[in-house]
Amino acid sequence: MANERLKADAAMMMEALHEQMLGLAKIQRDRARLTATVTACDKRITVTVNADGILIDTRFADDIGDLTHTEIAEAMTEAVQGAARKVQEQARLLMEPLRERKSQLPCLSDLIEDAPDLGSMMPVVPPVSVAPPNSPERRYHDEGAGFGDARRFEGRRSMVSDHDD
Repeated sequence: MANERLKADAAMMMEALHEQMLGLAKIQRDRARLTATVTACDKRITVTVNADGILIDTRFADDIGDLTHTEIAEAMTEAVQGAARKVQEQARLLMEPLRERKSQLPCLSDLIEDAPDLGSMMPVVPPVSVAPPNSPERRYHDEGAGFGDARRFEGRRSMVSDHDD
């Protein structure tokens, strides 16, 4: 009898996994099409990013010349970051139904005695900094830890522009 229950639970889990995979594939297709557009400086700057937050379109109004280079640079940075946040929120909303369904499924530890809770073993992804290069926020407290004998590579630089900021 217990064996039949285990088989039924396993079949239910496999069906749920199959549905999750179909749902995930659809969400991934929908996410790949996402874009977000933000304007800045009284609509003189318009930027659009793709689902990964990568800038894919920039438009300047005819009167952009009224702004200084610094104002344009700061507005561009702020606008692209705003568009990236907007597209991330759209992607989060796409994932929400899948997360709700997943939360209703039993954990492996609910089905098999002494099985580990795999969800609790997943590392937490830290937030990505939007601070400019060389800002204190980008410095690690353990910078260089564990690599005391490492030396900086002084070989040939690539044809791509490198920045030692």
